[in-house]
Amino acid sequence: MWLIKRLLKWAAMAVLAVVLSIALLIFGVWAYHKSIVAQTPGALVTASFPGPLGAMVNPFSGTGGVWWLCAHNTPAATAPFGMVRLAPDTQSYLFKRRGTNRSGYYYGDNQTAGFSHTRLVGADAQEGGVFRVFPTVESRIEKTRPKGRTAKFSHTYEKAFPGYYAVRLSSEKVLAEMTATPRVGVHRYTFAEGERPILILDATSTLGDKRCENGVVRILPASGEIEGSCRVYGSFSGRYGGLDVYFAARAAQPFSSHGISKNGAFSPGATESAGNDLAVELGFDSGKSPVELRVALSYVSIANARKNLDAEAPPAKSFQDILEETKKAWEDYLSRIRIEGGTETQRRIFYTALYRTAMMPTTFSDVNGEYEGFDRQVHRAEGFTYYTDFSLWDTFRTTHPLYNLAARREQGEFMRSLLEMAKAGGAFPRWPSGAGYTNCMFGTPADVAVSEAWLKGIRDFDGEKAYQILRRTVTTGPPEGSRFAGRHGLKEYLQYGYCPTDKMHDAVSATLEYAWEDHALSLFAAALGHDADAAEFAGRGQFYKNTWNPATQFFQPRDTAGNFPGEFRPLALSYTDVKQKYTKDYVEGSPMQWRWCVPHDHDGLIALFKSRGYFLEELENFMAKSRKSLAPWHPGSHYWQGNEHHLNAAYLFNGAGRPDLTQKWVRWILETKHADNHIGLDGNDDGGTLSAWYILSSLGFYPIAGTTRYELGAPLFDRAVVDMNGPLLTVVAENNGPKNMYVQKVFLNDTPLDRTWFTHDEVAGGGMLRFVMGPQPKENETP
Repeated sequence: MWLIKRLLKWAAMAVLAVVLSIALLIFGVWAYHKSIVAQTPGALVTASFPGPLGAMVNPFSGTGGVWWLCAHNTPAATAPFGMVRLAPDTQSYLFKRRGTNRSGYYYGDNQTAGFSHTRLVGADAQEGGVFRVFPTVESRIEKTRPKGRTAKFSHTYEKAFPGYYAVRLSSEKVLAEMTATPRVGVHRYTFAEGERPILILDATSTLGDKRCENGVVRILPASGEIEGSCRVYGSFSGRYGGLDVYFAARAAQPFSSHGISKNGAFSPGATESAGNDLAVELGFDSGKSPVELRVALSYVSIANARKNLDAEAPPAKSFQDILEETKKAWEDYLSRIRIEGGTETQRRIFYTALYRTAMMPTTFSDVNGEYEGFDRQVHRAEGFTYYTDFSLWDTFRTTHPLYNLAARREQGEFMRSLLEMAKAGGAFPRWPSGAGYTNCMFGTPADVAVSEAWLKGIRDFDGEKAYQILRRTVTTGPPEGSRFAGRHGLKEYLQYGYCPTDKMHDAVSATLEYAWEDHALSLFAAALGHDADAAEFAGRGQFYKNTWNPATQFFQPRDTAGNFPGEFRPLALSYTDVKQKYTKDYVEGSPMQWRWCVPHDHDGLIALFKSRGYFLEELENFMAKSRKSLAPWHPGSHYWQGNEHHLNAAYLFNGAGRPDLTQKWVRWILETKHADNHIGLDGNDDGGTLSAWYILSSLGFYPIAGTTRYELGAPLFDRAVVDMNGPLLTVVAENNGPKNMYVQKVFLNDTPLDRTWFTHDEVAGGGMLRFVMGPQPKENETP
């Protein structure tokens, strides 16, 4: 017996030791991470400075936090909507991993593998990371494979502003600076005195664990140039067979040595090679610092990459010349909305958010207009720039409505680009990236984005052609041969008036969003004079009601027999319901969160609840029970500012006669769910979607996407002027302040506004929206 007791005692001690070891390990990792993120940029001094509005931007915002809920932003040097986003690709010193760094950069890291030229912004997907450049003072190319080339850095010695990024790499004794034109990445490396500069260009690099094949590289020593190509298989490009990327690079100084590494074997003096693991080493004489390298991209050919290089970054232009041009481009974009009042932190959050809205979509056509289309053929954009990388399932809600106000010229080109994709591929995409359909997410969000653009006077595209393609896709589906997945369950949706759970997954979410999309198409059809279509789509816009269960007061999965089967748990969250037992019909959220996803019909949604008072009580609870901290490790089942489908929730109080609650909760979100630090946001920014929510809500109104209607909220700033490509919309908040969040009166062009909304037509020619604020709700708005 004593032996058993002793063995049990030893076992207990062993278990305790293991538990303590794990706890110490977790604490050590946490403490190490905290020591990294506690570092604040500011100690690095360079000769480059931002413009007045650029100085209000924090490019490091949204680059850190809990990695699975990170905003996935990047401090990349880039031009507005540029093809090139030149930034460090970082990794953790502890884990040596890059798989969690969706944009290539994570604030919790303290090592970099070099500086690559492409990436998505704000998306939970790894795409790009091409042609990474690594500066060093020793020939590492023959000693290590690409994943072994890393350099240490500290955030203390980083610096970034729109169009510029710099960092001091302590282990390599080099200051790395970079800027960019729309299609060219411009590198400048200043090495310690007496060191021999070496640049390693990885011709087959990618982000994370993605792959790159069919690499080709050529060195032209006489002209100091390098050129090449590869096919990238990223999170998205891998879905449609890969994306060919081409480059042409030029060093500002002659290199004194060169060579090529293939599969880790270095060949000094080699000038050409092909394979799946290629890198070029360029050596420069000591005393030749700083060393400059300009890398132009194209998705058509090396010849086009060279044209981009010659047109945008010719030898006659210095690094500083190019930086000044890019700074001006950013100042022009940021100046489209001028704000006054608020705190300095609020102004920094605002202009950082506005900056984020111009980091995607991505320029995809070359200076001669050529681009690879969705039919994988070369096309030419005549009179416009062709773009790609539209996070449409997200951006149609806030970012594109913002473009309809403050980026109308670009929005016209975005719509033309989407139409060209539809013409080449047979249907409008929902998350196009590079040269193909990714079929990420669900539904047909282009219905909303395109319809709204047309309704708000964006007429730089063939509206009738666009409408007919959209109509076909949601009526009979994409044409045979199209790679677009279309609406899952379209046949059943039309047959039953909802998506039945026994025929598909995501049935509730799909029904709600299909109805919203159909409502937008009804308005588009009416604007074009298709009255019969308008009536049909308007009817389909009410299909959301067919999944409402009066007994539970929730939208629930319904089968083909009309029943609501299975156990219902309104707080079940798809992220934690691993087996999808309770959430298979809800996308990225809980039934509680999807309960409010009817932005296009507030009155209809409210009427489904057993009373107006009950609606208000439930909506207030939904907001009040949300997580109070910024970017918590677990988003919870109630309001979460980190995902898109219920971003409209705070504005629903308007329709129920309680605009004071809209004002209260909008101000709460503005003040607690957006920050001027490395965390920045509650979740993925998704191409500027959360950033655009902040911009619009801080102006005092919020768009109902797919319509011309804006819901009134609570303006954050005393004055804002929005340049709508000529006409000016001025928003004034009198008696505004931190405690004066409640609207007492609203005037539109000096006429009292007796409703909680206005339309785009009322401000399209410019005008003034004037709020009178106070510390308490209006008397007739309280219960």
